[in-house]
Amino acid sequence: MDQIYIAYTFKVVPKEPATEILIAELGFAGFESFVENENGVTAYIQQKDWTASILEDIHILTSDEFKISYQKEIIKQTNWNSEWEKNFNPIQVDDLVSVRAPFHKNPNLKYDIVIEPKMSFGTGHHETTHMMLQHLLDLKLEGKKVLDMGCGTGILAIFSEMKGAKSIDAIDIDRWCYENAIENAARNKCEQISVFEGDVSLLKDKKYDVIIANINRNILLNDIKQYVNSLYKEGVLLLSGFYKQDIPIIDKEVAKYGLKLTKTIERNNWVALKYLK
Repeated sequence: MDQIYIAYTFKVVPKEPATEILIAELGFAGFESFVENENGVTAYIQQKDWTASILEDIHILTSDEFKISYQKEIIKQTNWNSEWEKNFNPIQVDDLVSVRAPFHKNPNLKYDIVIEPKMSFGTGHHETTHMMLQHLLDLKLEGKKVLDMGCGTGILAIFSEMKGAKSIDAIDIDRWCYENAIENAARNKCEQISVFEGDVSLLKDKKYDVIIANINRNILLNDIKQYVNSLYKEGVLLLSGFYKQDIPIIDKEVAKYGLKLTKTIERNNWVALKYLK
C-alpha cells in the first residue's frame, strides 16, 4: 500500500518568529516534516496519523499577533520525488561534510554523501541531520559497531562507514525508507551497512558501541530503555528529532538508566543530545 501524506501549506504574516513557533506546535501534534519557504512553511503528516481535529490545539493559529492561513492537500508517495527535488538544498557541515543529490555540484569537502531520497526531506530533517553529523564528526568510529535507528535515507549510517565503523545496522519501520537506505548505501559504495525493516524489537540480544536515534520524541521515550540495553559499557547514545523544550523530559528518561548528558547541539530550536553510558 502506498504511503500517503497530508500537506498543510501555511502562509504566515509576519513570518518570524511565528513560523518557528508554528513548526514547534505542529511537531508536538505529530507532523513529521517541514519545508520552509518565503511565505511560511509546508508541514507534512502521514494520513494514518491525521485526524480532522489535528489543528485544534495549534494555539498560534488563533493568536491576534499573527495572520496565518493555510491550504490542505493529499500527497501520494509517487509525488515525493518532485516534492523533495523542488525543496531539497544540499547540506554542508563544518566545511567537512556535504550531503547532496546527484544533480548538485560536488563541493569537494572531505566527506561527500550522495543521496536520492524517496520521501520528504523537510527543514526539520535538515536541522537534526546536520547536528547528528556534527556529533559523529567528533567521535572516533574506527572499528566500532554502530546502530542508525530510524535511518530514513541512510545518511548517518553512510557517514559512520565513511568514518571507519566496521559494522553498521540501519533500521527503519517504513518500507519506503528501508528500500531507499539500501539504494543510498550502494550509491555511496558502502560495504559495512546492513539495512533492516522493523522497529526496536530487532535489537534483542544486539550490542553496539554507538547508537544513533533521530526519531520523534514519543518514539524515543518509548524506546530509550532498549537503546540503553543495547549499548556496550562506555557506549555513546545520540538522540535527536525533537525541540529544545523537550530536553527535560528526554533527559529525565535517559537518566533513569544511569547515562550522562555530555554534549548538546542546538540549531533553530531543534536539538541533538550526546549521552555516555
